[in-house]
Amino acid sequence: MALAERLLGDWARQRRSQLDEYNLMLRAFRRDWLALISLGIILAFVIGAVFAPWLTPYPEQGRGEPNIIEKFRPPGGEHPLGTDNLGRDMLARLLFGGRSSLSMGLLVVIIAVTLGTPLGAIAGYFGGWLDEAIMRLTDIFLAFPPLLLAIAIAAALGPSFTNAMIAVAFTWWPWYTRLVRAQAVSLRERFYIEAARDIGVSEGTIILRHVLPNAMTPVLVQATMDIGSAILTGAAMSFIGLGVQPPTPDWGNMVSTGRIYFMNQPWFATFPGLAIFLVSLAFNLLGDAVRDVTDPRTRRAAR
Repeated sequence: MALAERLLGDWARQRRSQLDEYNLMLRAFRRDWLALISLGIILAFVIGAVFAPWLTPYPEQGRGEPNIIEKFRPPGGEHPLGTDNLGRDMLARLLFGGRSSLSMGLLVVIIAVTLGTPLGAIAGYFGGWLDEAIMRLTDIFLAFPPLLLAIAIAAALGPSFTNAMIAVAFTWWPWYTRLVRAQAVSLRERFYIEAARDIGVSEGTIILRHVLPNAMTPVLVQATMDIGSAILTGAAMSFIGLGVQPPTPDWGNMVSTGRIYFMNQPWFATFPGLAIFLVSLAFNLLGDAVRDVTDPRTRRAAR
């Protein structure tokens, strides 16, 4: 009975300590006005993409239906952001284009984390020939410029949203492998890992329950910052014709088409380019904030 009460008390103290840590992180995040603005920008674009059919009176134009009679209308009146070369409302196109652009960034990072994190944990925990094999494989991928390799893979697979997403994700997973591997190398010698081995806990369970959870903080920070870069890379793929294909809207292919008419109709390329810039910047600033609030030393310095 006394042992059970002691164990329950230890669990309760650990739980309170975790809750206190989360509260400190939340308070530190709330004090960072730049992070709050960045989060607001991201949420605004996400809401705009999700509710695009209800936020514009021209949902069909947003999906690609032309309206030649009203082509190249300047911003104002019925079209706050003007119209494009096919008479489609630019605000509608921008909202619907956010669906593919934001999805590209999120899915690329999810795939890269899903591939790279387990490989890094396995390499760092086991070491030896397995570590060498995984690290040499990552070195092969890292030997190529990421964008150039993504273009080559997408060109081989064929131009489409799915193929561009796969191509970009395949060039990004090695960064997460190296990041998690470095964490796993330092974690595998900790006392609680050795204690788990001594009492007969399987290697797979140790990796899943002890190594991966303790290695995820830097992964979370890197992933938050990488979403903006992935959106920018996905837009670049669409810009050169290897990503989302017209008439499906995407900020990258909107900029690509708009550059042809930039001298006379600058709004055509300016607004999607501005959207790419704002979202990428917001995710980078949010990643910086997440790094600061998850680092106890930074939180203490900010008090």
